[in-house]
Formats: sequence, C-alpha cells, structure tokens
Amino acid sequence: MILRGPPPATTKVRREIMIRRGWILLLSGVLLVAAPRTVLAQTFTLRQAIDRALERSPQAASARAGLQQAAANSGLAKTALLPQINFTEDISRGNDPVYVFGARLRQQQFTQADFALNSLNRPAPVSNFATRFTGQWRLFDGWATEDRIHAAQLGARSADEMSGVVNQGIVLQVVQAYQAALYAQRQVDIAQHAEETARALLHDAQAHVKAGLAVDSDLLAAQVNLAERQQERIAAEGEEDTAWEELETAMGGTEIVTPRPTLAPLEATSFPEGALADDIAAGLKARPDLLALRSATQAEQAAVHAARADFLPQIGAYGDWEMDRQTFAGNGGDNWVAGVQLSFDILPLARRARLQQEQAAQQRAEAQEQASALQIRLAVERAFTAHQTAERMVATAQAAVDQSTESLRILRNRYNAGLATMTDLLRAGDAQRQSQNDYWRAVYGNTVSYAALLYATGQLTPDSAEALQ
Repeated sequence: MILRGPPPATTKVRREIMIRRGWILLLSGVLLVAAPRTVLAQTFTLRQAIDRALERSPQAASARAGLQQAAANSGLAKTALLPQINFTEDISRGNDPVYVFGARLRQQQFTQADFALNSLNRPAPVSNFATRFTGQWRLFDGWATEDRIHAAQLGARSADEMSGVVNQGIVLQVVQAYQAALYAQRQVDIAQHAEETARALLHDAQAHVKAGLAVDSDLLAAQVNLAERQQERIAAEGEEDTAWEELETAMGGTEIVTPRPTLAPLEATSFPEGALADDIAAGLKARPDLLALRSATQAEQAAVHAARADFLPQIGAYGDWEMDRQTFAGNGGDNWVAGVQLSFDILPLARRARLQQEQAAQQRAEAQEQASALQIRLAVERAFTAHQTAERMVATAQAAVDQSTESLRILRNRYNAGLATMTDLLRAGDAQRQSQNDYWRAVYGNTVSYAALLYATGQLTPDSAEALQ
C-alpha cells in the first residue's frame, strides 16, 4: 500500500495558514517587548506609592517622633535661662520649743508672756499654715547654659537630618518594590504569551502529523512544551503575588488590598549621565546621614565648651516670701528675704571627669564622621558603576531580543518548509523567551540602580518618582 499525502493545493493552503499564524505569533512577541500593557483603569503611580509609604510607614512615624523629642529637648535647654519660681503651702503643728518660738515669731503673734520660762521650755502645741514663694535665677555660669542650648539645637538639627535618612530609605524601598511588581507583571505577560504560542504550536504539530508532514515525537514535544509553559505562567503569577505583597509592606500596609490597583507598565527609561567626581561631591554635600553626623560633632563641641565653662564661678540670685498663720484663713505675718550668691568649686574632680567624658565623645563623633565620609564615597562609586553596567545591559539585551526574534522567524519558516525539526523550533522559542526576560530584567535593574545612585548621593526624594516612573 502506498501512503499518499494531501493534495498539493491543500498542502499549500495549509502551509500558508501556518506561515501566517507563525508571523502573527512572532509579531505579537516583538510587540510584547515594545508595547506597554493596555491600561483601562486609573494607574497607581510611583509617587502615590511613595506618599502613602511616608504617611503610613512605622519607620517614618518613629522618625517624626524622634524629631519632636529633639525639638522638646531644645526647648527644655532654653528654660535654664529663665528664673525658677516655686509655690509651697505647708501645714504643720507641734510643741517643739524651737518650732513654737519660730512659728509665733513668723505669725507675728509673739507676746511678753511667751518669754516665760515655763512657756519657753514646755510650750503648748501650735499650728502653722505657711504660704511660701521662692525663686532662683542663675545670672552667670560662664555661658555654659548658652553652650548647652546650642548643643541641643544642633541635636534637633541632627534628628531632622536623620529623619531625612529614614525617608530616603523608605523611598528607595518603595521604588524597588514598585519596580519589582512591574517586572513581575512583565514576566506574567511573557509567560502568558509563551503559553499561547505553545498552544498554537501544538495545534500546528497536530496538523503536521495529521498531514503526514511530522512524526508523533513532534506532537509529544509540543505537548511537553505547552505543559512547561503553563508551569512557567503559574510560577510567574505566584511571583507577581509575592511582589505585590512586598509593595504593600513597603507602603506600610498590613492588610491585603483588593482589588489591586493598576500600575503603570514597566518601560525602558533613559537617565541623565553624570560624572563620578560630581556624584561623589554631591554625596559628601547632600547625604543626610553625613549631615546628621556633622551636626552631632558640632553638638559635642558645644558640650565640651559647656563642660569647660563649669570651672568658672557661678553667680545666682534668690528670693523668698512667706506668710504664716495660725489658721488657714486667718491673719498672720509675712516676711521676705533676697540675695545674690557666688559659688566656686575649689575641688572640681567631678567637673574634670565630665570634661574628659565630653572630649572623648567629641573625638568619637569626629571619627564617625570621617568613617561615614569614606563609606559614602565607596557607596557612590559602587552605585555609579552598577548603574553604568545596568545601562549597557539594557542595550545588549535589546540586541539579543532582536536577534532571537529573527532566529525564531527563520526557524519557523524552515520548520514549515520541512527543513528544521521541532526541537530546533522549541530551542529558538526558548531563546527568544529568555531574551525577553533578560531584557525586562535589565530594564528593571537600570531603574533600580539609578534610584540607588540617587540614594547614594543623597538626592532621592519623593519628587524623584517622576524620573523613575
């Protein structure tokens, strides 16, 4: 028996249909790289994600509380310039001879009979209601108070700059999580397209086998290929869920948001090119953590000045007004006393130890500032190199996509002409799919690396979202 194939006309028509289908799938693969997702709903932008994170993040709340605490410490230091006034209401009763004698004198109730020996030695119990106002005011302390106020103000400025460190860290985390979610979406797109292509390839293989143009092993290979693409799509969807959870966590959310907002699609972006020397200079000038350490060093210097001022004499004024009565609402006598006091520590062992402590703290702060400057320089160099590498990888990945797409087109034509095997076609499809994944990974890495460079130079702010979107 002689097996005959389908009529030539039928074979030609079928071959044209398969070639046309191959071109459609190939063109859709190219568009998957070049075209964004169709956005039907209002997109949730990167700036919105950053604003939400800065508003809801526990780290940002902690930084704001620290800033309020530092401002309160600065206000507390200023109160040392003001006089201290206290009010006291004292109620007492007793028959101690000295107490009775003094109480009757202050109440202006002392009489001639109170000089009797029996009254002096064994007086009757007396009650005393004393209303007292006392005040103290430090007039001169060698300007130690002013130095401590200055140190507290520098501490508040350092806390404000550290708050900037926290905010920039939050912005970087949101940018990384947002871009990871966009990359995960692209992976899902690629996986879905690969599954559709594998399903179409399976249909073609079935037609080829039925027409006697392919063997059963091609059909089995196409079925295995479809199963693998389905697994990849399931895995990509799982990665997308994980990326969303990480984004929600970066924004300070604890609940799962449903339905998910629509994100602007991941796109290749060109960023401005800078010079390494300029970026290092910008980092040493603008990094908030370095500025915070500089303020802390200046605060320690002011603390050293205050510790030295403690060795100088101190001058203070004081005053006291008091009214004493036998009953709470009764009449009585009042008296006052005021004066100026000069004090000087002639054995300042504790003050000397405090000065040494503050000097050591100053040296430590200076060393930390120098170490931070070195680390910032290194961080900028690393971020600069990483961004330059990421930019070059985008161009290389784009070229690989073009090459793999052309290779797939040629092999599909050869397969339809019976000049290539199913294995060759599947291998070319794998290469194209891998090149697409590599391309979007490079686009994602380029954006994240530029954000890291902005962070290293201290220039990553919520307004950076427009350039990173």
